[in-house]
Amino acid sequence: MSFKEISVEELKVNPVTMFSEGWAVLTSGNPESYNGMTVSWGAIGEIWGKASMFVFVRPQRYTNEFCEKSDYFTVSCFNGKHRKELSFFGSKSGRDYDKFKETGLAAETDGDFVYCGDAEIVFLCRKSAKTEFRPENFYDDSINDCYGAKDYHYIYVGEIVKILVKN
Repeated sequence: MSFKEISVEELKVNPVTMFSEGWAVLTSGNPESYNGMTVSWGAIGEIWGKASMFVFVRPQRYTNEFCEKSDYFTVSCFNGKHRKELSFFGSKSGRDYDKFKETGLAAETDGDFVYCGDAEIVFLCRKSAKTEFRPENFYDDSINDCYGAKDYHYIYVGEIVKILVKN
């Protein structure tokens, strides 16, 4: 599980398929207490003069509790690998399972950051902002079809402070 650090300018990924096809694990917390969840929605861009990661978390997700408390989160991207393990991360709660232990995926640390050592690319992010989707702000009414339970996502924005790629 050897990584090298690259700059955002060296990044060579399709940010759409990185999430939609490759899937990723969002992890938040600290090395003593953390949780991760599968994400297939996300975005990378520039805001406030900083390279940033945008992740979307439903309020009832256990990982949201860690996102609320921590100044950091990571997004570990898998390029379509480890689907079985990532399905577990997306369907089971960290309240009931140690997802890393149950799946055999490695939890690695870099200072206060916790990430998945089995990933191909890892984004280490410092939280910049949080907001939430509101139905009155949707221009496309079909978006509401994604929210039968009215559990609208929080949007966390994090400055990308480091990018790691598998050697």
